[in-house]
Amino acid sequence: MMLVPFMKAARFHPATKEVKVEQVPVPDNLPNEVLVKIGSASLCHSEIMMMDGEFPCSSEPVTLGHEGVGTVIKAGTDVKGFKAGDRIGFLPTKDCCFECEGCQVHNVSCVTGNAKLHGFFTDGFFAEYAAIDYRNCILLPESMDLKTSSPIFCAGVTAFNGVSSCECKPGDWIAIVGCGGLGQLGIQYAKALGLNVIGIDINDGILDIAKELGADVTFNSLTQKHYVDELKLLTRGGCHAAVVFSAAGAAYAGVPPILRVNGLMMIIGLPSKPIQVSTHALMLGQYRIKAETTGPPFKLPKAIAFTAKHNIQTRVEFYKIEDINNMIENMRQGKVTKRMAVVFD
Repeated sequence: MMLVPFMKAARFHPATKEVKVEQVPVPDNLPNEVLVKIGSASLCHSEIMMMDGEFPCSSEPVTLGHEGVGTVIKAGTDVKGFKAGDRIGFLPTKDCCFECEGCQVHNVSCVTGNAKLHGFFTDGFFAEYAAIDYRNCILLPESMDLKTSSPIFCAGVTAFNGVSSCECKPGDWIAIVGCGGLGQLGIQYAKALGLNVIGIDINDGILDIAKELGADVTFNSLTQKHYVDELKLLTRGGCHAAVVFSAAGAAYAGVPPILRVNGLMMIIGLPSKPIQVSTHALMLGQYRIKAETTGPPFKLPKAIAFTAKHNIQTRVEFYKIEDINNMIENMRQGKVTKRMAVVFD
């Protein structure tokens, strides 16, 4: 395939806080990298947090995006297991060793101190092409469409890891707190694991979608003043676990009352301020706390295989790269009920 020298990319300029679609050179891939023609790239709330100064990022202009899928155009000389034409998904870490103790938890914790996240400290996936370390990559199952699969490689894997790490068994009750894009994936994963699912949100429209996706019961925590009592009666004492996909501090504050004794609060959403917990309640075993994220690439096969086997679907609205600022504004204003993805021809 003959490559053009330049490509479109959505670039964040930290000095002015602007996002501009610009023509930039197509990257060269290093020996350990694959050059990928991006099929789709989706917007994540963490990009908004970065632009608002709540996440660290490069001081220089950087291409946005850390959720992506695409097709390998060429493979570096050290690449193993991937070739031109392969459809792949990938995690967004660069310049880590993939082997140390830190990398076994999350690659940003690499002991080399050199790890960079695509879209934050090195160029990301809102571009026509990207160069990606092959150790981040996995072949896409045939059932997974390039247009709709990009959210799986942050939102989906995070939702799967969060729900599946809750130590629940089939028939247990799990609350999905925040039923937007991540929560909608969480509902599907929880149902596929045989759990009874309660969707909690403050938006009735989003709760309707939660029901469509399989939530057994939904509650509007803002308007249903006695929902905690109703939930505890329904579950005979409270949920075995609650996965908090919302980034609102109030969502976290509402979790301990809905958990049964020794229930688990799973942290996924990232509020702008620290959450408050009761050390006394933790000491007494009234509830427990864990957290999950995408994790390292060696966790990908389990998540992607489960996603394909159970036909987990992302609800996606499609955009062109020129629409990136509209996407950002829609997310800021809470106008979206689906993931938003830029699709490249």
